[in-house]
Amino acid sequence: MGDKASAHPGAAGRAATADHPSSVRNVVLVGHSGSGKTTLVEALALTAGAVNRAGRVEDGGTVSDYDEIEHRQQRSVQLSLVPVEWGGCKINILDTPGYADFVGELRAGLRAADAALFVVSASDGVDGATRMVWDECAAVGMPRAIVVTHLEAARADFAEMTRVCAEAFGGDDPDAVLPLYLPLHGPEGPDGHAPVTGLIGLLSQRVYDYASGERKEAEPGPEQLPLVEEARNRLIEGIIAESEDETLMDRYLAGEEIDVKTLVDDLERAVARGTFHPVLAAAPAAEGARQGIGTVELLELVTGGFPTPLERTAPDVTTPQGSARPTPVCAPDGPLVAEVIKTSSDPYVGRVSLVRVFSGTLHPDETVHVSGHGMTDRGHEDHDVDERIGALSSPFGKQQRTLSSCIAGDIACVAKLTRAETGDTLSGKDDPLLMAPWDMPDPLLPLAIEAHSKADEDKLSQGLSRLVAEDPTMRLEQNPHTHQLVLWCLGEAHKDVALERLRSRYGVQVDVVPYKVSLRETFGDTATGRGRHVKQSGGHGQYAICEIEVAPLPPGSGIEFVDKVVGGAVPRQFIPSVEKGVRAQAAKGVAAGYPLVDVRITLLDGKAHSVDSSDAAFQTAGALALREAAADARIHLLEPVAELQVLVPDDYVGPVMSDLSGRRGRVVGTEQAGPGRTLVRAEVPEIEIGRYAVDLRSVSHGTGRFDRSYARHEPMPPQLAERIRDQVENTA
Repeated sequence: MGDKASAHPGAAGRAATADHPSSVRNVVLVGHSGSGKTTLVEALALTAGAVNRAGRVEDGGTVSDYDEIEHRQQRSVQLSLVPVEWGGCKINILDTPGYADFVGELRAGLRAADAALFVVSASDGVDGATRMVWDECAAVGMPRAIVVTHLEAARADFAEMTRVCAEAFGGDDPDAVLPLYLPLHGPEGPDGHAPVTGLIGLLSQRVYDYASGERKEAEPGPEQLPLVEEARNRLIEGIIAESEDETLMDRYLAGEEIDVKTLVDDLERAVARGTFHPVLAAAPAAEGARQGIGTVELLELVTGGFPTPLERTAPDVTTPQGSARPTPVCAPDGPLVAEVIKTSSDPYVGRVSLVRVFSGTLHPDETVHVSGHGMTDRGHEDHDVDERIGALSSPFGKQQRTLSSCIAGDIACVAKLTRAETGDTLSGKDDPLLMAPWDMPDPLLPLAIEAHSKADEDKLSQGLSRLVAEDPTMRLEQNPHTHQLVLWCLGEAHKDVALERLRSRYGVQVDVVPYKVSLRETFGDTATGRGRHVKQSGGHGQYAICEIEVAPLPPGSGIEFVDKVVGGAVPRQFIPSVEKGVRAQAAKGVAAGYPLVDVRITLLDGKAHSVDSSDAAFQTAGALALREAAADARIHLLEPVAELQVLVPDDYVGPVMSDLSGRRGRVVGTEQAGPGRTLVRAEVPEIEIGRYAVDLRSVSHGTGRFDRSYARHEPMPPQLAERIRDQVENTA
């Protein structure tokens, strides 16, 4: 960590490999959109010798954002893996999107990684969403470090950002978040801004100068040492406080000079335990430089301070039937337990699965068992099958570099797993296992779609099934009430990417149509109706007359049919026909075309003809009777009401409650849900929350989450119901 000899970088043009879990590091980059994660990944790859000076791999593509959609949107939209070699270790760098719509990709990266680098922009600070992810990592004890980027910005202040990070991430112990280096500034330019040209190591008290394009170590000047003294003393005290050597603090307070190697060893142990979180700095390399500023220090931190897969406890496993099994141990010779972290489609090789191996070793062309969680409620196919895997490879931009195997702790791409989906478990075919699923947010933004043409209709089903197989944060629904095909997404950007992938990747053009809420109709009071269907046109005629009474019932009662005919006015064989007719009409609606519910329909009287009466005639008469009853009654439109549970920081409770009230919502309670967070429970008409997934993000500055569930149908306000009836009439 700046106090060791520089490690030898890996060589470009070949796949980074690992022969033992102890030589693997899996690290995920976390940060808000625009914080500089992808730029940092490319700088690390450049320093490790994996790319050329332009930050490109051999085919000219970048190592991270290589998808056409990412180029068009100018942001990451998917998880990408960049493996590099440094200091005898294979480092799997997982670059995640920073935009909230792609949080599913972030969670996949967190699942695959053993430690996290939080990337914070010196010009933007720490946002609420990044704090939330930090808290999630803290809850599971994941080791974390912080990288401050954009130090080249005119108003960038590393000392201030360090203070902000300690306040945001330190909790009750701000001394657990401290810098390891301070930026070294060059001469001021014409604009008065002094660019960062290197770093000063606080422990080693050495200068690491990148001004020449390569890292050079030098003695600090006499004017530089006083600048680091206070920060160095605070860092040493923070490290000693986390040391397992209880005598170290007493020795330090007694004035003893603590050996730098001892401090570095204690620092690395504290970082690996997740109790100390170093802050580092990164700045762009000069044009033509071989190393970006701070990249060597970051690679040394990852290899020296972050844990190996051997130090991580794997997720729980069961049999596919749910019986508990021992937690997998990270051993290359153990039973195979691996997980599909990401699924994508390649136009040439088909489906490609990014897999993290937790136990055992994957080999090309072997047969494995694929176990899924059966998320059929999200449009995912349930599966529990044996599959023969294809080639193993290591991804690097658009390239796939062949691997001979993938050991426990490592990550690789697997070809030709045609049934495997994101989140599935791969295990031995003779001992099938299923890993506990990771937490995925529910998609709550509805997107109603229709095939653009007959040709698109033929391809739509396959395209959508592939789309949801790749992305478990999407849910496909064929709504039985509105008969719409609905793709549920996390937000507007998520929706746009889904539509673009359908078009460009699967050749399916769709039209977006207004999303329909499943309204209902019911009677507001009791009414009667007479249905008369009498026709004579030569031969057998049609003759059926029935009289009914319709009365409202309590919510949730459905439709109840009662026969009170006396004296055989309606022959017994035609009474089911009347019921069939009124139920068919009820399904079509009686006022605005929505299903009729919660009524009792009583057959009171009628007439029949010995020759001309028939089943069809009495069905028609029953429908006519119900329509006549509706014409003389007050018909209520019923709208679905959802129960919302909104989790927000305390600072946003007021704005959220005000927003819910503006949506005709009723707040039914609030409760504390952990430090600084409140759970707001409310009942809101579903017609008012179609875009709530987007609007809550705006109201809460990206820090709010919500769950929704159906509560009931209740009468819609008369003025709104009238407007909907008018819309139905105008489109009829």
